[in-house]
Amino acid sequence: MQVPAYYADTYEEQAQTQVAATGEHDGTPWVAVEHCLFHPQGGGQPADRGWVDGHEIVPVRDHESGLVVTVACGETTLPAFSIGQPVEVRIDLPARLAHAALHTAGHLIEAAGRAQGWALAANNHFPGQARIEFTAPTSDARLASLEGREEATEALRTEVTKAIAEDLPVTWENAAEGRRIVHLAHLHSAPCGGTHVRSLGDLDDVVVPTLKVKKGRIRVSYNATHRER
Repeated sequence: MQVPAYYADTYEEQAQTQVAATGEHDGTPWVAVEHCLFHPQGGGQPADRGWVDGHEIVPVRDHESGLVVTVACGETTLPAFSIGQPVEVRIDLPARLAHAALHTAGHLIEAAGRAQGWALAANNHFPGQARIEFTAPTSDARLASLEGREEATEALRTEVTKAIAEDLPVTWENAAEGRRIVHLAHLHSAPCGGTHVRSLGDLDDVVVPTLKVKKGRIRVSYNATHRER
C-alpha cells in the first residue's frame, strides 16, 4: 500500500505517485501517498521537509495505520485529496542530505568508539545537537586527564578520516525479523531507520571536538556535511 522510498534511495528528490489513504492524525487531516519520499522524525533524526502537489507538509508516523502520513506545515491546511488521486511529491534535498550526512557520520563515530572498547549509550543526529555517547570503561585511564581525552579524540578522528578516505560503501538490508540493518562496510552494522549517504566518501567537514566525560559517560559531539555534488 505504501513504499518507503526514502529507504530505497536517499537521493530521490521528486516523484509522481498517487494518494494511498486519507484520515486524521490527532485531529489534523492527513494524506498518505503510495511512493513515500518523506522520512518522518525518528531514530535521532529530524523529519524531512516536503511538498505534496506544491503544498508544504510535515511527515509523521501514524501509529494507528502504520503509515507515514503528511500533515500541513504551520497553520495552513491541506486541500481535500481522494484515494487514487495522482499527485507530485518532492523533498527538500539539501536538507535531506544534511540529515543523512549527520546520521552516517554518527554511525562512523560509533564504530570508531567501539574500536576503542567503548559501548554505545545514546545518540542524537539532529543539526546543532549531534553527539554520540558511550559508557566509559573504568580501565581507560586516558579519560581522566585533558591530554588523555585529546589523545582518545585524535584516535577517533584518525579512524573517521581513514574510513572516509577509503570511501567505504554504506548499504542496508532487511533482516529476517523485519528490522532494517545498515552496514558501513566491515566497520559497523546496526539496526537503523534513518537515511544515509551512499558511501563514506560523501561525507565532508567531519569535525570532532575534544570529547567530554561526565557521570560515567563519554560524550562525542560532532558535525558533518555532505560533499558538494
